[in-house]
Amino acid sequence: MFLGHYQTNFDSQKGRTSVPKVYAKELGREAVITKGYEGSLLIVKKSDWESIVTQVTGQGFLSGFSRQTDRFLLGNAFEVTFDAQGRFVVPSKLREYAHLGKEVIFVGVGNRIEVWDRTLWEKNDEYLNENIAQISETLNDKLAK
Repeated sequence: MFLGHYQTNFDSQKGRTSVPKVYAKELGREAVITKGYEGSLLIVKKSDWESIVTQVTGQGFLSGFSRQTDRFLLGNAFEVTFDAQGRFVVPSKLREYAHLGKEVIFVGVGNRIEVWDRTLWEKNDEYLNENIAQISETLNDKLAK
């Protein structure tokens, strides 16, 4: 399980960063990276990717919302390989989408890791700190229905 958040540097010239060591062992040598929500990227262990695909495509393709989600997550997915130091190249389309700057934040959220530009992460974290009570109540109300 991936937990916590860690800051690393991003080499914009090479499009490369290093996955934090705390996540590296569990990830293994290969993973899948794709667009995430709120401007982040998602990294999923390659062995877990199939279950993610099943969840996404299991909603059926007759719904326009399902097709759009398929395209967003699966159509932007790339396999990545980590070197011995945990370094990997972020595909250019994903770098552009996430506006990756000199520093990136890796955030463990259970079965996946989010990758954020540091500035975007700080804005999102501030929003969460100010609104988490209301967000939690709204989610609880939706789950209760």
